[in-house]
Amino acid sequence: MCECCTEHNHMHTETLKVEGMSCGHCKKAVEDIKQELNGIENVEVNLDTGQVVIEHNPNLITIDAIKAAIIDKGYSIVD
Repeated sequence: MCECCTEHNHMHTETLKVEGMSCGHCKKAVEDIKQELNGIENVEVNLDTGQVVIEHNPNLITIDAIKAAIIDKGYSIVD
């Protein structure tokens, strides 16, 4: 369970800075993690800022697993 809540369906919103996205194909590739990984409710990619906003259930998937999926697609996460 998530440390901050007791609800199983609780969602967290994380904003990541992602480098290497430059076109519609890149945007779709990152947004597709919603269908590929269980526990992700929404993914919004802004190519202009390089930001990816992810709404996910931390009881089903960690932010580290989400970052790994983005890295596996060939992009870099900026901390």
